[in-house]
Amino acid sequence: MASDEASTSPFSTSDQRLGILDLIRVADTLKRAGENAAAEALYSGWIQSHPNDPLLYAVMFNYAVMLTDSGSLDAARQCFEKSIELNADFMPAYINLGRVFERMGAAGQGILRWSAGIERLQQVNGAAIGFKTTLLNQMGRTLEASGQDAAAEDTLRQSLDIDPAQGEVAQHLLALRQRQCEWPIVTPSERVSRAQLMKGLSPLSMGAYTDDPMLQLAASWAYNKHDVGLPPTVISDWPAAFAAKGPIRIGYLSSDLREHAVGHLMAEVLGLHDRSAVEVFAYYCGIPANDAMNRSFKAQTDHWIDVSTMDDETAARRMVEDGIQILVDVNGYTREGRTKLLARRPAPVIVNWLGYPGTMASPYHHYVVADDWIIPPELERFYSEKVLNLPCYQPTNRQRVVDPATPTRADAGLPDDAIVYCCFNGTHKITRFTFERWLAILAQVPGSVLWLLSGGEATDNRLRAHAESKGIAGDRIVFAGKKPNAAHLARYVLADLFLDTTPYGAHTTCSDALWMGVPVLTFSGRSFASRVCGSLVRSAGLPELVTTQADDFIAKAVALGKAPDELKALRARLAAGRDTCVLFDTPLLVKRLEGLYAEMWQAALTGTLPQPDLRNLQDYFEVGIEIDHELAEVQLVDDYAGWWRGALARRHAARAIPPDERLWPGAG
Repeated sequence: MASDEASTSPFSTSDQRLGILDLIRVADTLKRAGENAAAEALYSGWIQSHPNDPLLYAVMFNYAVMLTDSGSLDAARQCFEKSIELNADFMPAYINLGRVFERMGAAGQGILRWSAGIERLQQVNGAAIGFKTTLLNQMGRTLEASGQDAAAEDTLRQSLDIDPAQGEVAQHLLALRQRQCEWPIVTPSERVSRAQLMKGLSPLSMGAYTDDPMLQLAASWAYNKHDVGLPPTVISDWPAAFAAKGPIRIGYLSSDLREHAVGHLMAEVLGLHDRSAVEVFAYYCGIPANDAMNRSFKAQTDHWIDVSTMDDETAARRMVEDGIQILVDVNGYTREGRTKLLARRPAPVIVNWLGYPGTMASPYHHYVVADDWIIPPELERFYSEKVLNLPCYQPTNRQRVVDPATPTRADAGLPDDAIVYCCFNGTHKITRFTFERWLAILAQVPGSVLWLLSGGEATDNRLRAHAESKGIAGDRIVFAGKKPNAAHLARYVLADLFLDTTPYGAHTTCSDALWMGVPVLTFSGRSFASRVCGSLVRSAGLPELVTTQADDFIAKAVALGKAPDELKALRARLAAGRDTCVLFDTPLLVKRLEGLYAEMWQAALTGTLPQPDLRNLQDYFEVGIEIDHELAEVQLVDDYAGWWRGALARRHAARAIPPDERLWPGAG
């Protein structure tokens, strides 16, 4: 370990007589200069020369951190363990040791080290509380990543009980409950209020929680303000962009240009662009990838730049130097999105499209691309960006690979002689309201079954138990295991009708179902995520399958379940129109997208870019998070404006809220 490496140290004995503060300073200077080996040798030599120093545990810790950064994980492990041996109450060593085990692929060992640290924390003081919540959060994150959802939830609840103001912990807790279909999702406790939990609900999870576009706008604003924050520098001059001649320089910023749901949607877009109209730059910010789809994206672009290892400042300057005129954010508030990079304004025009189904409510996103079903004029007030429309918002991949081996219903555990309703949306999209509508449909169509993607044994059992509590036999809920995409597509044909979720409906999943010839019945609400499926179904030529009332959704599903001939006719229409319908006309979408880009760039040249109006959203956020959205479905509220006015009036009685005619005429 340290003693073996000490013999290679280039430093003299006098160098090893440095005081601890000087040792750390010199080692950090060497590290910043890129002389990592010299810095490590300095630590190693000092440790060999000071075996009895009372602060040796701290030096061992610093040395281990440096070894971790350089990838010498086993050596780092040994040093962290030695640090704990020397001082069993030194909590940073437990925290970092667990992380090292996690990186070594031994997450279970990491959890054991974090648990050991928690057991040592008996004294109640600020430092101990901070260490304990950190240890609990590390455990919760690792348990969640390994699929141990129930244990992760228990761990995160312990952390929140100690410090209820941890927004990120609340975010993970609520996302876990959504994925496990643990209703109600938001469960306040004696120490953690509803508002504290709701403040942690991420914008993406909010889209699956409630069909309340006013609250979604306010929640995106709050997330941007508190979680993204202000950048250290903001770019205000883009000389290369405004000096460029010829095709418009479009940058696509995405972590998903690989084997990913959004990657499948984007599969043809970059290659179909007219190079006389646009020059295509792809800025990839995702995990390391070299799958077939990732390689295809690289081949389609004029310029492929991997910014995943660049810091925000470096990536932003690269975009400015590339002369990017319009930067398309294909992530939004999703995992691996680079919103802090966008906050630096690396291009004159920034666009929200495809990756995130909602408003960004940021000061720097100028446009959101949608279509006239997803955001009709009367709903534009709930978007901070200017709305521009395509014929259909979502592109699709016409080169999907489908496994030629079609399974039988028996292979999938489905009955041969019954109606099979399906929904292959993620379990986090299944709300109690949606599931109980599905159960009402099953109750009226004898023998029918509901075919869902498995959410894991505990979640599957929870859904079956809920069905039984409503009088529906648990074996009428059939679960499909995860399969590779080609095999998953092949089994769609076993279903008769796809039943959508709401308020976060099927997006890529809807395109897949329609491509495979399975009709999709949807229930559109007011929010972006709830209306995408309706847009796709309409664009596929089946507008009668888009409902806007809960009773109509149930009645239509029941009627179709009792009319197999009508279902066959719908399948035939899908098959006949697949090559000509708007939904699968990706060349048309790309051409219209280029037209929108031209409109945006003209606005930049003339100084008429739209400016987001974010007034009063703090008030709307504070009002919205106090409402229990799981007691009654907001999507069923007929007078939505009046419902919000009532909530604002109650708030106004306690604290005056300034009128905001732009967002809500008469709301004040």
